[in-house]
Amino acid sequence: MSSSPAAAKLMVEYAKSGRSICKKCSKSIASGVPRLGLVSKDPRGFDMTKWHHLNCYPSSGPGSISPAESIPGFSSLKSSDRDILKKLANEVTQASNKVCGKEEEEKEEEELEQGNLKKQKFGYEDGGKLEMSISTSDIKDRYKDAILLPKWKAFQTIIFLERDDGLHDSQKIAAFDFDGCLAKTSVRRVGADAWSIMYPSIPEKLQNLYNDGYKLVIFTNESNIERWKNKRQAAVDSKLGRLENFIKLVKVPIQVFVACGLSYGVPEDPFRKPKPGMWKIMEKEFNSGLPVDINQSFYVGDAAGRPDDHSDADIKFAQAIGLKFYVPEEYFINLA
Repeated sequence: MSSSPAAAKLMVEYAKSGRSICKKCSKSIASGVPRLGLVSKDPRGFDMTKWHHLNCYPSSGPGSISPAESIPGFSSLKSSDRDILKKLANEVTQASNKVCGKEEEEKEEEELEQGNLKKQKFGYEDGGKLEMSISTSDIKDRYKDAILLPKWKAFQTIIFLERDDGLHDSQKIAAFDFDGCLAKTSVRRVGADAWSIMYPSIPEKLQNLYNDGYKLVIFTNESNIERWKNKRQAAVDSKLGRLENFIKLVKVPIQVFVACGLSYGVPEDPFRKPKPGMWKIMEKEFNSGLPVDINQSFYVGDAAGRPDDHSDADIKFAQAIGLKFYVPEEYFINLA
């Protein structure tokens, strides 16, 4: 007989004395108490048994506990102890299936994410020309496990509000960042109402742009939606709720794109600013085929690479597209 761990076998019996020690809890197994023994061949040539209380036997042990009726010694047990062992075997089987199912689910999610990354990697030709297109089957009502608010949809690592009531497509695009540009927000606060307007002039400024024939578009990064795996729904509700409440306050229709991808990873997410992916998707798929007039369009954002700025993602986003760029205080105060 092989002496490998695979040759280990399981048995059940009543403890003959109180001298055996449970290998898991390290407590003695009282005489007359049912015990499970894992019998294996010691390299020195004799059998070695590791005893366990019934409830202490590990579900991932090398000896199978299910079905209980197949364990040597089962027939010698009292009816009540047989029932206990069968119940334990069923619980172990269910726990094992749950773990396997979770591992399979995580594997499928990982494969899906890998597939998305591959799609994104080949999303652009040299020079930044978008070559991917969106079909109806690509558009989802959820972002992974998070349910989106009505009118919001997801595509790969983007969540977007495609068509706000009254929105008109245009060759002139007035584009804005959200946090720190249109709204004051804090990473310490979560919720649809956890924001305030950045400058008093913003509602009138946006209304005038709309009346002048501009389409208003918000391009905003929100990696918390991806990072907060256990609180993703809360992150989605918070971000989309703030955006919806802002649109209600300023009383002007706005198209919105939220990049949920992380700031790190290989390959890099093509939709997270400063990458121009959100703009390319808007221009190609969500502007009724109208070519954008770059000379009349512009972008406003607070991440300009200045000493106190958190990054330079906004100014580099504008540069990648070829847009005129303003910081918020310049556009909403100096140009008001």
